[in-house]
Amino acid sequence: MTVEEQYRERYKSGDTPWDAGRPDFNLIEVVTKKPVPSCNVLDIGCGTGDNSIWLAQNGFEVTGTDSSEIAIEKAKEKASQAGVECDFMPVDFLKNKIEGAPFGFVFDRGCFHSFGSNNDRRRFARNVAAHLEKAGLWLTLAGNADEHRQGSGPPQRTAADIVLAVEPYFEVLSLTSSHFESNRPNPPRAWRCLMQKRHVT
Repeated sequence: MTVEEQYRERYKSGDTPWDAGRPDFNLIEVVTKKPVPSCNVLDIGCGTGDNSIWLAQNGFEVTGTDSSEIAIEKAKEKASQAGVECDFMPVDFLKNKIEGAPFGFVFDRGCFHSFGSNNDRRRFARNVAAHLEKAGLWLTLAGNADEHRQGSGPPQRTAADIVLAVEPYFEVLSLTSSHFESNRPNPPRAWRCLMQKRHVT
């Protein structure tokens, strides 16, 4: 079963512990403190849309994609209730060129880390770069392998895993230890990695 199929099944069964029902504080901090100027944004693996909606409420033109049609339908409902416009579409990011490119900013919360092999993570990074404008930014939140976890949780990657996959296409601006927005008493640890697309001559 592919990563995309696994997520589709999880949404069907309702087994979605990552869906906190609010935007992730990591995204809010990066966008507001850097700050990231208003632009076209791609939210990969947008889930039920909380991060996309927050971005739209803060002046961004947002395209949200997810492999789960159930998640996309929920995202559309949430955006309608919030009175904001987002372009949500059910697509497999690695297999499709997303309409609306190039984007100034790409966000993914837990998609990049889902791929088990460095080759697949590098493919993901290359595809992000292909969707970004010159010097565009990518923020990824990935499970942190420094956490000694009891029980289940997001896939865990080392800092080296991230850098090795993205290095050909991105300059890492910051790579810091954080945690995921979560309803759990002990939120899973995360890497918060902000990158800029490399200028290729």
